[in-house]
Amino acid sequence: MKSSRVSSKGQVTIPVEVRKTLGIEPGDLIAYEMDGEVVKLKKLEPFDAAFHSAISETLQEWNSDEDEEAFGDL
Repeated sequence: MKSSRVSSKGQVTIPVEVRKTLGIEPGDLIAYEMDGEVVKLKKLEPFDAAFHSAISETLQEWNSDEDEEAFGDL
């Protein structure tokens, strides 16, 4: 198990082994998922706003009550 000390500003250093394993580079975004008293750390992939904008209008066709009924349990 790796550990880090919390600074007075609430900052921690992610150990090099963890950064290498997750592929974390300076400037990357990190997500924290809480499960009781356990916190999971995950590298977030960059959000491609141009791609999302380009496909957003096509996603409405898959957002009907019929689709929810047919695929809601998947």
